[in-house]
Amino acid sequence: MYLLDTCSFIWTVQNSSKTSPKLIEILQSYEEVFLSQVSLWEIAIKQTTGKLELELDTFELENLCKREEISTIPLYTKHFERIKKLPLIHRDPFDRIIIATAIEENLTLLTSDKNILKYHEVKTLW
Repeated sequence: MYLLDTCSFIWTVQNSSKTSPKLIEILQSYEEVFLSQVSLWEIAIKQTTGKLELELDTFELENLCKREEISTIPLYTKHFERIKKLPLIHRDPFDRIIIATAIEENLTLLTSDKNILKYHEVKTLW
């Protein structure tokens, strides 16, 4: 089972050349793939601040997840508690909650983020 980080999800939605072949393979298989709701929040903020040009709004992104059978994971208290145990390698709060979610839900995080790859307690794949 896999968890998309925000960039992986955005690149997939945009059909970007940055999307790894392994990610495409996983999305086309019958593997179970998840997206943290925090990624939708991060996307909304980036759209609002002009840091991300993506024509789909949050409702459309959520519907896209349903169509593509990507389940969204809500934020739970156990994710917040796990953040306290993470080393301060990455200071981005969105990435830290995504890392914590992957650990707590026992998911492999699909990411190319070099800072995330420094966390030995999270399983990653790209």
